[in-house]
Amino acid sequence: MNRVLMVGLILAVAALAPTRSRAQEAAKQGKTVTELDAVSQTWNDVGRKLIAMAEDFPEDKYDFKPHPSQRSFAEQLLHAAGANYYFTNLAKGEKPPAEEEPKRDQFKSKAEIVAYVKKAIGDGADALKAKGEKGMNERLTDPFSHDKVRVADFAYGFIEHMGEHYGQLAVYYRVAGLVPPESRPKK
Repeated sequence: MNRVLMVGLILAVAALAPTRSRAQEAAKQGKTVTELDAVSQTWNDVGRKLIAMAEDFPEDKYDFKPHPSQRSFAEQLLHAAGANYYFTNLAKGEKPPAEEEPKRDQFKSKAEIVAYVKKAIGDGADALKAKGEKGMNERLTDPFSHDKVRVADFAYGFIEHMGEHYGQLAVYYRVAGLVPPESRPKK
């Protein structure tokens, strides 16, 4: 396995750990954590990290690639955010998107990409909220495997996907000589 991919995978797993521990801590304190709460908190936490990166990374480095064969920083963000519409659209009873992600040339500025990432994550969070607790057990047809899958489980697949790309983007930061927002000392 290539070194960049390995580091990205490790960072992606680490990205998901804090939210799960918060849900576990709430349960220990006797607070009820519903499945919707857990899925939504995890979705929003990973989404927040991607949005922070989108806002933080220098615009003049948005087309940076650690290697010519990889996606640029901007393309990674567009992919991570755009793929969420496979979840969001199905959760809303709509058809999945025709393409996995929008093309980079559709976005002329960092601000446009940041707005798209925010919208994609917000739309997914809204779809979860609209489903409600009972909706977490509804079944959707996965457009990739054609299997029936619970809404909550389908959402977790996209949360994992966002986490994987978060890890990759953290590597982009490091290779570009920058420190990702989550790795900076907290004030």
